[in-house]
Amino acid sequence: MDPRPPALDGPTTAPIPFLDGAALSALGIDAADAVAAIERVIRQRAAGVAQSAAKAVMLPPDGRYLMAALAATDEPPLLVTKSVVLNPRNPARGLPQVDGVVTVLDAERGTPVALLDAKWITAIRTAALSLTAARHLARADSAVIAFAGCGVQARSHLTAFAEGYPLAQVRLLGRGPENIERLARDAEERGMEAVVCHSGAELLTGADIVVSSVTYSATLTPFLDAGDLAPGAFAAVTDLAAPWHRASFAALDRVVIDDLAQEAAMPNKLLAPEVVAGDLSGLVLGELPGRGGAGERTAFVFRGHALGDLALAVLACERAGLVRSGAGHD
Repeated sequence: MDPRPPALDGPTTAPIPFLDGAALSALGIDAADAVAAIERVIRQRAAGVAQSAAKAVMLPPDGRYLMAALAATDEPPLLVTKSVVLNPRNPARGLPQVDGVVTVLDAERGTPVALLDAKWITAIRTAALSLTAARHLARADSAVIAFAGCGVQARSHLTAFAEGYPLAQVRLLGRGPENIERLARDAEERGMEAVVCHSGAELLTGADIVVSSVTYSATLTPFLDAGDLAPGAFAAVTDLAAPWHRASFAALDRVVIDDLAQEAAMPNKLLAPEVVAGDLSGLVLGELPGRGGAGERTAFVFRGHALGDLALAVLACERAGLVRSGAGHD
């Protein structure tokens, strides 16, 4: 019997499956799985099997951040769109500050396959993108990890990096006491020392890995200076570099972004082009050298890569039995 669901075989009136965060977590996808999925779609794009569009962003004057990302692959034939709303007024309503949905369609027929919780996809794929870059840019013996921002992204990054590095100390700098306390507990439950910091310089000095995931705000004032990074440090900058003094990245030995093609299409550049050595695809495909020495200071600065959303959505649908791995059409 063909295991593909009706959505891949023709018109259907069956409900579209929705996988919430709990259902997605139950699929058992770990950091290594997510990195492998990202590397797979990067190689697919290089082979002409996958493609992605530059993310679309709208910034209404009331402080909201509206975003959509689009990518597709032919193996299996799926089209993935992620739509997200960040609204700083949501917490007062008892809602997450960031929410959205990932829509998965059959890329051949256009029929719906699934809806996925965008919060889970974003958290896992972002940490996996950082970890993919770190494998090329961070020291393998990195033991001290520092977080600017202690929310969902910090927790997902701690989980991902704990799988790949001998972490012993976690440094924390954030605006929400509850998030700081929760991340500290997570670290201590893993046998790591948790240290709360009170300034950007204190956070960065001596850290081996730095993750910044400060929530977008139109009024945010930069407080991190890349010049404070220690020799040999690696920074994963997931927040559009908003909390960083952007000119300070020129002090680093190597700075990589997520996607050169996307960056070329964006009107507001993450960094000055002359600072950027290349992108994540270049690292994965061996076209861009990684870390050149133990003392190099490196960074991965990214605005969000639709290929990452595609990778995690495809993997989730495969694990959930909604599509066959690498399946094509008869």
